Amino acid sequence: MHGTGTWRPAVFWDRDGTLIEDRGHLADPGEAVLFPNTIGALRRLRDRFLFFIVTNQSGVAEGTISLADAERINAHVVGQLAAAGVEIAAVYVCPHSRADACACIKPNPHFLHRAAEQFHVSLRHSFVVGDHPHDVELAERAGAWGIYVCTGHGRKHLGELRGHEVVVPDVGAAADWIVSAAEAEAEARRRPAVRGA
Repeated sequence: MHGTGTWRPAVFWDRDGTLIEDRGHLADPGEAVLFPNTIGALRRLRDRFLFFIVTNQSGVAEGTISLADAERINAHVVGQLAAAGVEIAAVYVCPHSRADACACIKPNPHFLHRAAEQFHVSLRHSFVVGDHPHDVELAERAGAWGIYVCTGHGRKHLGELRGHEVVVPDVGAAADWIVSAAEAEAEARRRPAVRGA
């Protein structure tokens, strides 16, 4: 908990296709490759936001990988980022298939609500970044801002978007958009209120 009276904004990152290359269901940490601009993007935001990773790993339910495999990959990614000075507050994994109709699979906002409670996150000042329409729908359901990246499976699913989403090329452009949005909000707060006549 980051102070009982202080609500913090956060960025909730999808993992595969957003922070790392999407190479299918990963079991070997050596196959988890960060995109070239991932570290730089997160460094630009680290002083303003808490970071979380929220990932659907249906390969666990399908038997392709184990939950231990998924957790090993997550630990590797978190470790790489930590070595570069980027802290991930928590990683949330849904190990179910969509047929399980669980509460935690994206776009259900279960993990965002958990983060809000555990880390005092202000969801309305937070962002969700991912390469699937479920990521932007997750943001909508939680009352956060959704940003859709065209890496990973992003280009394949562009036709499924409804037309009002923020769409950017990659994680670097997502960070740029978040910085601009945060600065615009800060500027709006600094402006004196205009009183009516």
